[in-house]
Amino acid sequence: MATMPAGARAYVACAVLAALACLAVPPAARTPWWIVALLAALYAGCERITLPRGSGGVAPRGAGPPRGPDTFRTFLPVLLAGAFLLPPSAAALVALPGALLARVEQRPRGPRRIWRAARLTVAVWAASLVHRALDGPDAVAGPRFPYALVPAGAAVLAFCLVLTLLDGGILALAERVPVRAAWRGLLSRSLAPVAVHGLAGLMMAVLWRSPYGPVSALLVLLPMYVSCWVFAQYHRERAAHQATIRALVQAVDIKDGYTRGHSERVGQASMMIARELGMDDERAEVLRFAGILHDVGKLGVPTRLLRKDGPLTPDERRIIELHPEYGHEMVRGIGFLGEARSAILHHHERLDGSGYPYGLVGGQIPEFARVVAVADAFDAMTSTRSYRRARPVPAALAELERCAGAQFDPGMVHALVRALDRHGWNPAVTAGEDRAAPPVPGPPDPRPADSAGRRVP
Repeated sequence: MATMPAGARAYVACAVLAALACLAVPPAARTPWWIVALLAALYAGCERITLPRGSGGVAPRGAGPPRGPDTFRTFLPVLLAGAFLLPPSAAALVALPGALLARVEQRPRGPRRIWRAARLTVAVWAASLVHRALDGPDAVAGPRFPYALVPAGAAVLAFCLVLTLLDGGILALAERVPVRAAWRGLLSRSLAPVAVHGLAGLMMAVLWRSPYGPVSALLVLLPMYVSCWVFAQYHRERAAHQATIRALVQAVDIKDGYTRGHSERVGQASMMIARELGMDDERAEVLRFAGILHDVGKLGVPTRLLRKDGPLTPDERRIIELHPEYGHEMVRGIGFLGEARSAILHHHERLDGSGYPYGLVGGQIPEFARVVAVADAFDAMTSTRSYRRARPVPAALAELERCAGAQFDPGMVHALVRALDRHGWNPAVTAGEDRAAPPVPGPPDPRPADSAGRRVP
């Protein structure tokens, strides 16, 4: 906790106090404690079995609590069944043992467990409170369908709203995400999957109150467990994808030390453009991969050329210009990259047809390549190199706008300008990269530049 920002530590402490307050409220009705104990033990067991390795959340820089929601990684039907069957303080207690005992492989484990337990406790308490306010327990015991869906749906919405509120706050304070962006998309991404889990929890509650009893209710967990297992497999496959990309980027960074961190920043700028263009999450993620891997073909270029300080000769430039084709060949067999492969091949094409490797014109250039071209040039101009200092962001944007229509797609340039106006430019810096030199403004250089921003004849 000591490495977390003071505001984040205070925020987590407030969440813990809120959770304790929820647990301390005495139940208004007689509480069947055996149900509390059974559901708590069941939830703890499900969490130990179903959570994929390393899914305890991603730490913000500085090793704080998990960033972003882990809604998809939590076995929610048991928690929501508790919210439908029990008074609020008793339902909140169901989440506590499982959250505290869940596997956490990333450090610091203690703050992660505490944060996870606090947020789930408060969310389940709120869901149970809303469910009871709408006479949900009577509808479940009846059962009164379809009315039982109304309090259950309201409880699911309350659950999601509380998680969204808490997760957005920790993103803003621990991860230092801009306040305007911290809550963006959290509710929409969690509502649909939580609603599906809520239906399973409602089915458990109805069967629990039926003549068939708790044993029949537990059978509902079998298909839910299968779905969680499928998601765990997806999570592992995604982790393998990320590891593949990290390995390729690290290899490029080792070979071309002058542009270390460039790939990650191009990926970040590409993602910002994608958001402004309204791309869905899946395409935006693939575009981020394209930005990160756009220079992977440098692995096929002689190191002496990549590290040359002076201008490149025409022959050397022709060798450098082969790197998009090298990169495309290297990633051709990686299926999950999808459209990213076209961006790797064509990110040095120009709208006027004077680019390489194929001299495509205008709309012939794939959309992803047009995005990455802008992100690549922007970071090249705003990054300090051994042979020149960085330009300020406004000067780099002015250069991009000057070249829009001839070299760059004007729509992509304007999307980047809007994104920077909204969020600013706070790129993650790779360890060891020297960005301490202050930016020095200067007049635009009309000569073309390679992917590292190096001017060539």
